[in-house]
Amino acid sequence: MEMLYALADGLSNKEIAYRFGLTEGTVKSYVFNLYGKLGAKRRAQAIARARERGLLE
Repeated sequence: MEMLYALADGLSNKEIAYRFGLTEGTVKSYVFNLYGKLGAKRRAQAIARARERGLLE
């Protein structure tokens, strides 16, 4: 969920990696998994679907 909030805040993968103490590659993997869970192909689409499902409020 924290990763989803970071995406919604408009942070880049590099910024998210710095915030959570991860590598950029790990963040890309997590983001890709989020896309799959939300049925999204892009960052904006993932955020919109998360909002539709009430995950971001």
